[in-house]
Amino acid sequence: MSNSDLTSILFILLLLVGLAQLLGYFFVKLRQPRVVGEILAGVVLGPALLGKLPVAARVMQTAQHQASVFNFVYWLGLLLLMFLSGAETRQLFTRDERREVAWLSILGSGAPFLLALTLGPWLIRPALAGPNGNRLSLIIILAVGVAVTSVPVVSKIFADLKILHTRFARLVLGVAVLEDIVLWLALAVATALAGKAQLNSRQIALHLVTTVGFFGLGLTIVPRIVKRINKSRFNVLAKHSPIAYAIAVLLAYCVVAGALDVSVVFAAFLAGFAVVHKKRKLFAEALDAIGKVSFAFFIPAYFAIVGLKLDLVRGLSLAMVAAFLVGSCVVKIVSVSFAGRFAGFRGLDLMNLAITTNARGGPGIVLASVAFDAGIISPKFYTTLVLAAVLTSQIAGAWLDYVLRKGWPLLTPSAGPEPAALPAESATPA
Repeated sequence: MSNSDLTSILFILLLLVGLAQLLGYFFVKLRQPRVVGEILAGVVLGPALLGKLPVAARVMQTAQHQASVFNFVYWLGLLLLMFLSGAETRQLFTRDERREVAWLSILGSGAPFLLALTLGPWLIRPALAGPNGNRLSLIIILAVGVAVTSVPVVSKIFADLKILHTRFARLVLGVAVLEDIVLWLALAVATALAGKAQLNSRQIALHLVTTVGFFGLGLTIVPRIVKRINKSRFNVLAKHSPIAYAIAVLLAYCVVAGALDVSVVFAAFLAGFAVVHKKRKLFAEALDAIGKVSFAFFIPAYFAIVGLKLDLVRGLSLAMVAAFLVGSCVVKIVSVSFAGRFAGFRGLDLMNLAITTNARGGPGIVLASVAFDAGIISPKFYTTLVLAAVLTSQIAGAWLDYVLRKGWPLLTPSAGPEPAALPAESATPA
């Protein structure tokens, strides 16, 4: 690589990450999810806007010539995002509010997923399919896209509004955690099926068993083994460099997954799920340090490149976006509302829960990225899934901000076992 090529790459990364951070900060000030601004940075620098200018076009041509470098940054950002999401998922598990979480998860998310699976054969069109997309993988992607809820974006919205410690936040995040684990497994199955139309049933079955087995072991037995390794007195790396050890666990998971032909994206999620050790402060500090670097550079770069991939000129179908957005939102909100009633919630509580769990955010974007990179979905369906993730996250953030500014409670005192709502659940955020 010549000095001029390296300079061009660094300049493009400077533009992407710098603009992603700037627009992300701007959207946070507007009480909107940061991820929206980060994706918008890629859109601004892409072919729909600045990419039309001669100077920007030459810069983007350089990026295409060095596509392997930007693909590495893209994938590293995605793997770090999934790794940190897995760690956050493990930390959010709690036995509180099990009945409410169970109703909201099983009916609120299960119903949209099963409904989309049932209606999928009639909803799937050739325009949705990518080069490796077959009928079954497309139906699974559609079902996951309808049912998914974002843990990272929702938790960030709660933190920005200063309601992360409330019972409402615990309920929503508990539901989102259970949803994401099941839906990541479904997405893993879809990627395992992608492009397998020419393989015999035995090969497909073996691939599926390997994927499901890897996921199942990664959620049950392997985390216990990693926990023992974490505590081992022979683990010199964990004692003297916990950050290096955490990254080594991530890389080891990805290497094993790659050797088994399982998507490394899900391996990164399981690595984060396994490496968390609540009783050891060193690992918490290591994950915090990894998170700071990741959210400062690699994850904004990933989301900016997601925006860069969006072709809002030729890859946008307004009819497809409108149909998917309206249909998926109606199904999700109605399902969560019914689930909430069975769980004992009423009135405004149902609306708050339904709109918040409808935010697809980061997982919705990861869904689109993984499915598009696997060749399952078309550019138009990719754009549709990304825009749906962005818009539903914006709606959730704006609605919660509106409710808090009005002084309305997120959950009424009679909606659960607590005698009164927490003050922060009805107070206007600072």
